[in-house]
Parts: sequence; C-alpha cells; structure tokens
Amino acid sequence: MQNLIINGGKKLNGTIKVHGAKNSVLPIISASILMNGKSVLHNCPDLSDVDAALEILKFLGINSQKSGSDISIASITPENYIIPDELMRKMRSSVMFLGSILGRTGKAVITTPGGCMLGPRPIDIHISALKKLGAKVKENRGTLEFSAKGGLKGADILLDFPSVGATENVILAATLAKGITIIRNAALEPEISDLINFLNAAGARISSGGTGTVIIDGVSELDCAEHTIIPDRIETATYMAAAAATGGDISLKNANASHMLSVIEVLRKTGCEIISGDSLISIHAPERLKPVKSVKTSVYPGFPTDAGPLLISALTTASGTSVFCENIFQNRYVFVNELSRFGANISTYGTIAIVEGRRALSSAHCRCTDLRGGAALVIAALKAEGESEIGNICHIKRGYENIAENFRQLGADIKEV
Repeated sequence: MQNLIINGGKKLNGTIKVHGAKNSVLPIISASILMNGKSVLHNCPDLSDVDAALEILKFLGINSQKSGSDISIASITPENYIIPDELMRKMRSSVMFLGSILGRTGKAVITTPGGCMLGPRPIDIHISALKKLGAKVKENRGTLEFSAKGGLKGADILLDFPSVGATENVILAATLAKGITIIRNAALEPEISDLINFLNAAGARISSGGTGTVIIDGVSELDCAEHTIIPDRIETATYMAAAAATGGDISLKNANASHMLSVIEVLRKTGCEIISGDSLISIHAPERLKPVKSVKTSVYPGFPTDAGPLLISALTTASGTSVFCENIFQNRYVFVNELSRFGANISTYGTIAIVEGRRALSSAHCRCTDLRGGAALVIAALKAEGESEIGNICHIKRGYENIAENFRQLGADIKEV
C-alpha cells in the first residue's frame, strides 16, 4: 500500500502545469472505438483510470500505446462486445464504453461500474435513452445485455437530468446511428464539448449551441483524428484550494479560467486575489480565509460537486462558519470523518455540511475514502503543523498525476512511500 507523508504548515509558492482532464480523456478513449485507423491524443494524464480504460480497449482487441502524455490508438471493429466485471469495477466511468461499443457493433454486455462509493449512480437515464435509439435491453443475473439488430436509429431524447455520463453515452451511440438524434436537457460540461470536438475531427456531424441541446446527424463511418485534451478543471481547483488553505501564492500554467468561473467566484469570496490570462491562473491567498455563507453544488456552469471537498478542506481554518449544500451525490461527505482527524469542526445533516473555521489544524493519520475526498485530506495535511500520513492513496492516483511531485514544486514537504 502506498502512503503520502506530509510535513505541513508551509505556504505554497511557485508555478506548475495542469495536466489534461481525466473526465475528458476517458470518454474520448471510448470514442476511439467508433473510428477507423490510428488516432493520437495529446496532453493525456498518467492516471490509473486511464490505464483501466486502455485495458478495456485491449480486451476489445484494440491496440494502444502511451508515450509521455501522448496516447495512440489503432482502432478497428472490436473483436469483442463484452466488458468483464473485473474491468467494469476498476473505474466509475466504465459505463461510458456502453454507447461506443453498442454504436459500433450493435451489441454490448456490461455489469455495474465501480469506482468511488459516493452513493447510487443509476444508469437508468442511459438505458432509457438508448432504448429510444432502438436498443433492446435484457438483464441476466446482474449483467445488462444490449442489442440493436439492424443498427441504432436517431431519435428525439429528453433527459430527465442533465447527466454527463448519459449525454456522453447517447452522443457516442448516436454518432453512427441512422438519422438525426436530438438530445434535450443535455449536460453542458466542457468535457462534453471536448468529446464533440474529437468526434467532429474524425468526421462526425454533431452540433451544440451550449443551450442544453445537442444534435447528432449520424454518419456511416468515422476516420481517425488527432486531438489535444483540455486542461483538468478539478485538478486546477485542487491546487487553487491548497494555495488558499496555506496562504500561498501560486500560478497554474495550461489552465482554462473560463471553465473555472464558479470556483473562482467562491475563492474570491474567501479573500483570495485571482488573476487569469492566456492559459494561466494566478492565486494569492490571505493569511486567513473568510468564510463563505453558502456554496451549492450544481451541474455546469454551477459549482462542481468534485470541488466541494476541496473547498470544505480549505475553509476548515477560515475565520467563521461556511455552509455547503451538495445536490449531486448523496454520500459526498463520506470523507468528513477522516478530515475531522485533523481537528476540523464539520457537521453534516444530509446534503448540508456546516464548517466551523478553526485557528489551526493538527497533524493526523488518515485514509482516503474516495478520489476528491483524498485530495481534501492532502490539503488539510499541507495546512496542519507537523507530520501527517495519508493511506489508501490509490483513490488519489485515479485522478491526479504525480500529485506529490507537483506539490514539492510548490514548496511542500511531501513524499510518497
């Protein structure tokens, strides 16, 4: 088991580069299944979730190769249409392969995806939408078997909720379908736009006006494409929150401020000075943060649920009480008990978390419960005086490339053992 050892109490200072977006590269890897020839992806993060996605491609008979931050994928018609349970359980986003496999082969077999245990993430919305495209679904002992004899056909689909995963799956399934598909109440996340841009570069005909409607005019086949993954906005938020917590002054290269507006707004309320330019965000934090009266997570462009734990951790030493309302995952606060080991004073009531700011945190031994909760523990350890140890960091490795090295570049005393 790998742990992080952190000697906290040091202000973060310096400049680092933000990696490519985890939540963008994964659906784009899935999209490569729909293509013919060798596609090349640039600015790909080195993550265990990315490795799991490439394992799924390999099982399907599609070869890929990593070289630094580049991934090349030699796409062919998959030899298989079944994703075994052990691969589905490796990451929460594995369900996104459903749309591309079904769209390319007319068949797909999956089980329930794994990943962080943040509460139910039902795929009912995915299934309902795929049925409207003509897919038949059969459940067999926990396995879902999809089929579309004669291929999928375009449809007018209204999503009950602007689910990112469901929007991606419908886009992937409809790209090679016959006719026009309209997705209403679609997710608006930047990662959706990145997926659309990749598919269009390969010959897809997809349009989105950023108003919650996506139109897919199905094509018979796709070529290969070369594409650069957008910056990871949650990684950006993580380093900004860490700088805020420690009273630091840092700059982030390869960061897109237009994707961060809701996070920047909250951080400014805490007293942080934030300046953004061309692919650069700089944050200067005060000695002690101001509390934030109300932060409500929401779908994009609202405050992202993944950034909630990061800001909660930063505000544990604010000069007053902050209130968070979680509207996406019912078990988002599973990390709070571990964060309390640092002396944080946090009370949770269902979807509400009340953070009573304290003057200081103390060092602690704790364990990651999930990806973003793990990052929140790192932020607390960077703030706390003394040596802290964080275990079970396999969760962190799902979404952060070289997190210890990046924080060292910012002056932190941190090592992986």
